[in-house]
Amino acid sequence: MGSPARSFGLDRRQLSWSRGDWGLWIAALGLSLVGAVLVWSATRHTHGDGYLLRHLINLVVGLLIGATCMRVDFRLIRAIAPWVYLVSVLGLVLVLSPLGSTINGSRSWIQVPGFSIQPAEFAKGALCVGLAMILAERGERGAPPPTRDVWLALAVAGVPIALVLLQPDLGEVLVLLALTFGVVAVSGASRWWLVAALVGMAIAIALAVTTPVLSAYQRARLTAFADPSVDPTGIGYQVRQVKIAIGSGGLTGEGLFQGRQTQGGFIPFQQTDFVFSVAGEELGFLGSAVIVLVLTFVVVRGVLIARAAQDSFGRLVAVGVVCWFLFQILQNVGMNLGLMPVTGLPLPFVSYGGSSMFACWAAIGLLENVHLVSLRRLY
Repeated sequence: MGSPARSFGLDRRQLSWSRGDWGLWIAALGLSLVGAVLVWSATRHTHGDGYLLRHLINLVVGLLIGATCMRVDFRLIRAIAPWVYLVSVLGLVLVLSPLGSTINGSRSWIQVPGFSIQPAEFAKGALCVGLAMILAERGERGAPPPTRDVWLALAVAGVPIALVLLQPDLGEVLVLLALTFGVVAVSGASRWWLVAALVGMAIAIALAVTTPVLSAYQRARLTAFADPSVDPTGIGYQVRQVKIAIGSGGLTGEGLFQGRQTQGGFIPFQQTDFVFSVAGEELGFLGSAVIVLVLTFVVVRGVLIARAAQDSFGRLVAVGVVCWFLFQILQNVGMNLGLMPVTGLPLPFVSYGGSSMFACWAAIGLLENVHLVSLRRLY
């Protein structure tokens, strides 16, 4: 038997930088840098270069996290998956303790001197590896997961989903639900499990909307989607201003740092939830379309990596990341365009926010790791 260091160490053939998916790295980096410019445009009139500098610092840290996730032996990732999951659950529990902070009606943050942490962002990656570990056991032999494994996977997913719902953060709950559904579907589970999962998702959403689980602020976000006039000075005002900003951009935009809504500071939290409206106003339809195309490229690369994966664990991890990115992109762009209710989800890589940036780059590192493992097994 080899030593533990040999079993879980770095395989240099697997980890050669020249064999990484550089298109994926460049696309994610390009989105992050474009996000830095958009965040700067949205905040420079009130905060100078502060948000820009923090965004760039978050990007550097995110790149280091992504590189680490890429270089760690995939067998080690699988071995520590239960601990990663437990740490993420602990973070969600701490949010609900006196250590948690409430922002915009959601108790989703832990304040640390100098910065804040949103554990729900890291729960996505933890759930990707946790579900894959459970459902891949039989998949390695080409068999669908047994009933007990599917039950266990749903229970494992249910814990962070319930904790995030208690914050409450409906947007993050929907991402975790979409991620879980995608991984279970690709694992080969019976179609009846998928039907049951869809019914469960519908029930969870209905309960969140019809019971006092959601805060008044978040409930106003949902009602403003149907009728912005119900909250003309709150979220309804924000929704209208976003529509005005994107509509005024036209085909080519009003010019970087020239958007009247953006530079006038009419859109609250524009650097986070509504950063896409900066692109719509200042870069226009063409600039916004390029951002959407690059985001689509990241998702498509994830799909191709999942299809090429040589083992079930890697395939399910990649599928989880794809479902996470895809749903979050559709929700964020949709709410900026007025096609989806406002849920407070950031746009991956583009929006300002350390927790989101770190989690997204960790996901890129996982995709790269799956890609490199597949190449090693092919050759």
